Amino acid sequence: MNKNMKFFDVIIVGSGLAGLTVALNVAAEKSVGIITKKKLKDGSSSWAQGGIAAVVDKNDSIEAHLADTINVGSNLSNPDVARAIVKNGQMAVAWLTEKGVSFTKSGNDTKDFHLHKEGGHSRRRVLHAADATGKEIQNTLESQVRNHANISILDNHIAIDIITGTKMAFSSNTALGIYALDALNNEIVPIGGSNVVLATGGASKVYTYTSNPDTATGDGIAMGWRAGCTVTNMEFIQFHPTCLYHPKAKSFLISEAFRGEGALLRLPNGDRFMQKYDSRAELAPRDIVARAIDAEIKKRGIECVFLDITHKSNSFLTAHFPNILSKCSELGINITSDPIPVVPAAHYTCGGLKTDINGKTDLSGLFAVGETAYSGLHGANRLASNSLLECVVMGINVAKVILSQHKRGKIDLPAWDSSRVISPDEAVVITHNWHELRKFMWDYVGIVRTNKRLTRALNRIHLLKEEIREYYSQYNVTPDFIELRNLVQTAELIVRSAQLRKESRGLHFSADYPNQLAEPKDTNLTPSLI
Repeated sequence: MNKNMKFFDVIIVGSGLAGLTVALNVAAEKSVGIITKKKLKDGSSSWAQGGIAAVVDKNDSIEAHLADTINVGSNLSNPDVARAIVKNGQMAVAWLTEKGVSFTKSGNDTKDFHLHKEGGHSRRRVLHAADATGKEIQNTLESQVRNHANISILDNHIAIDIITGTKMAFSSNTALGIYALDALNNEIVPIGGSNVVLATGGASKVYTYTSNPDTATGDGIAMGWRAGCTVTNMEFIQFHPTCLYHPKAKSFLISEAFRGEGALLRLPNGDRFMQKYDSRAELAPRDIVARAIDAEIKKRGIECVFLDITHKSNSFLTAHFPNILSKCSELGINITSDPIPVVPAAHYTCGGLKTDINGKTDLSGLFAVGETAYSGLHGANRLASNSLLECVVMGINVAKVILSQHKRGKIDLPAWDSSRVISPDEAVVITHNWHELRKFMWDYVGIVRTNKRLTRALNRIHLLKEEIREYYSQYNVTPDFIELRNLVQTAELIVRSAQLRKESRGLHFSADYPNQLAEPKDTNLTPSLI
């Protein structure tokens, strides 16, 4: 047995809500290794402000939540999957509260949850913990994960690739484990497992402006693709309409719930504009609001628009949006008297590795969950706060399948071969390529696209891929290089998917195909066809 090899019954790559949900639901019976490339709370889940959408109010219904989900998803959502996930909203909330998550209650009533209404929702149904729901959930679950005897956390380990049966000349293909770079010791180690769960989040760092943390580099999507998995609907990148526009803000998001509580979008002269684009005005779905802001910025040559909630009292804002109030105050913006400068930013990857309702991918033993996956819930656009719901419901589904399987014995995995490579001599190459990629993706594959822009982007991606292949064959891998490799691969999947969609639907708007086709169809890419 390879002395450097680690082995777990379940390998979970990623430490957000999706990954932790799987871990806590299998750990009573399985050994679990959580692979996280930085620290446990450095993913996107901790940044989620809005909350979790679920039907908990007597005036709401599963049918209404389902209709909102499918409507916002431009009729591309899988209705059976969407229904199954929405139907389990109360179960997801019950599981989180059982784990100790404290959602904001309504007034002095300790029984009723305070519910926000966000864009695209026909009812108030978003449970939240003030305006830092993700942080509350991650903090609560982290303590339980860290104290569980069957869960090992491998901080500062960056997954490189999935080890598959075909790579080891097995008769049938299956996921056997991963190679990961131990960044602290600068050593690449094989990690074996009976099941591998990809829960690495999305790929919004492929764009210059994003609301996501630095970890959102498409790692799981790229790894799954290289292992032979189908990727679905990667053209649908959600741009959140209201990211704080300030040089020191570092991608700080102004929650969707702001507009749900009556905040208005204004031009620099104070005029409103959303009513020109949609009858729902500020409460239109995110794709419509983001395109409207983008259009006004480009048409008028302005740097940003403004989000105005000055009609609300200081006590209300302190109770419901303490983190936004505090962050803006740090930057010299008094939101009780001044509107907030905002711009759209890449926020959520609606496509991903294609899975079934149980998180299974094309590859035996490999699961994907959360933003890494395309389960069929979101369709062409994600309904606000459905993401945390999907993480919990699908995470529990994945856990049930894993628990139903027989344990597989350990397989001796080969050590990483670094005998023909040397240490890199010019890190500036990686830095330059990273910036170049993010800039042309923002300019050519952003909120509004054209055939010509997509072709230009793909030409540049081909050049970057060739440089990456050359670098990969000559030099030892580094954390920055691993992320760049994944980002370029993910960028190619986004562009190729966008080229295949000859219409405008949901988050994908093409100036060459401005109309929506009568029949909604998924965009599926398979490695053998690209």
